[in-house]
Amino acid sequence: MDTASSADGRTRVVVVGAGFAGFTALRRLERLLARHSAHGDVELVLVTPQDFMLYTPLLPEVATGVLQPRHVAVSLRRALPRTTVVPGWATSVDVGARTVTVDPGDADGQVTRLGFEKLVLAPGSVTRQFDIPGVAEVAHGVKTVNEALFLRDHLLAQLDHADALPDTADGRAEREERLTVVAVGAGYTSTELVGQLQRWLHTISARWDRVRPTDVRWLLLDISRTVLPELGPRLGAAATAVLRRRGVDVRLGTTVTAATDRAVTLTDGTTVPTRTLIWGAGVVASPLMATLGTPTVRGRLVVDAALRVSGLDGVWAAGDAAAVPDLTRPDGAVTPPTAQHAQRQGVVLARNVVAALGLGRARRYAHHDLGLVADLGGRDAVANPVGIPLTGVPAKVVTRAYHLLSVPGAANRVRLVTDWALGALLAPQTVRLSGVRADDALIPAAQRTAIYGGVGSS
Repeated sequence: MDTASSADGRTRVVVVGAGFAGFTALRRLERLLARHSAHGDVELVLVTPQDFMLYTPLLPEVATGVLQPRHVAVSLRRALPRTTVVPGWATSVDVGARTVTVDPGDADGQVTRLGFEKLVLAPGSVTRQFDIPGVAEVAHGVKTVNEALFLRDHLLAQLDHADALPDTADGRAEREERLTVVAVGAGYTSTELVGQLQRWLHTISARWDRVRPTDVRWLLLDISRTVLPELGPRLGAAATAVLRRRGVDVRLGTTVTAATDRAVTLTDGTTVPTRTLIWGAGVVASPLMATLGTPTVRGRLVVDAALRVSGLDGVWAAGDAAAVPDLTRPDGAVTPPTAQHAQRQGVVLARNVVAALGLGRARRYAHHDLGLVADLGGRDAVANPVGIPLTGVPAKVVTRAYHLLSVPGAANRVRLVTDWALGALLAPQTVRLSGVRADDALIPAAQRTAIYGGVGSS
């Protein structure tokens, strides 16, 4: 597959990335092309390392075992029957030659050059790490299934070992390390994860003879002065109050300056013994964006309101990897990297690609934010649907309803409802089964940032 057109002369449209933007764009492309009876003239190709679209907002519930990992994964081959899936990572784009270089990611596979006529770049984002000593070697993100499964087993293992330690000076020192969890970043990833993990340990406390959930020390750090700033000060304060009421040590204006496998050093000069460092300090666009040689904003590819990449004919970008102008705001801001925007940008992408094929008219992207939600575990949540601030049970209901409506596919929705119902009726399972190696769960390995020659750091 090294030409822009198929062997049978069809025009090839290549989509890079099966996240919210890429997946939504392809679903809509299939429908639009069918409506125009143009499927026979266009070949749709998707480049992605997995055979599923991952609904990442529910990964905290995978980490706590509430949801089965396959239930937040939507089958690409079932959902996109008219799309050819090419397994692998897109590592570079040659716009002049109209090719994408694809690394299959296995020892036996060969790197290939995939030709295109139209190209959609939606590779998403990776966890931002910054250039902090030790973070790449010991910190764990929660952006992939492997990371979520590893974190669950890792925490269980730490408490199992702590429960068996002798009551000696060395035993007490090691126990403190194993029973301390440090999470960096008070945005969605770390805040939801800490809230849900802390609540989960309380529900499985009978597993241990001597360790109690109150023995676990939780630290949530952020250099900013608010928790969940995306939800505004009122709901951020409400989330902070919930966490602190449960015993979480929320430290704002503080972050990590160095990390080892036994401790972290904070910006206030203190050292915290820990064997668990969760890293959720924001995201940065896929490093693929830096290989194109076109303007970027904080790593995100600059596009116009129609999602076209400036100066590149027949190339579009959307989602976390693109700096899309926010036409609903007068200050020239770009849309935030959220699933809500990525999904809706995917719809506009599809229309504009079809328009470039001579079917219909291109549109500009404009979407008023409908609100955001955050699940803190148990009955606690915060949400602001259409600007209405909610906390507690009402927010929890809105949060789950939002996720249920946003997950593609009726089968996945039924499985999610079943998991939630079983979680409410039955005791949680606490066995360690995933078998994910610690090295495979580190951010550079789990998110494959090393194939671009570095990790997300800016």
